[in-house]
Amino acid sequence: MSKVSIKPLADRVIVEAAAAETKTAGGIIIPDTAKEKPQKGKVIAVGTGKKDEPLTVKVGDSVLYGKYSGTEIQVDGKEYLIMRESDIFAVV
Repeated sequence: MSKVSIKPLADRVIVEAAAAETKTAGGIIIPDTAKEKPQKGKVIAVGTGKKDEPLTVKVGDSVLYGKYSGTEIQVDGKEYLIMRESDIFAVV
């Protein structure tokens, strides 16, 4: 599991996106230009939550989130997404 050198605030979490699929179930190779943006990832860091709303996800959780959720950030040369916990649909 990755460690990041930044700490998200309040209800924000940092997610490492899962790798995009490179092949279809039938074995067809998907070119980079046609790959779907992943909507699944692993929680790498969590904020402290809001006063009356503690966070329900924790570091290490695999989560599903919206296609356009979060903001892409780079930390120590790696790409992550930072998003509000409310952008996360489910823990899987």
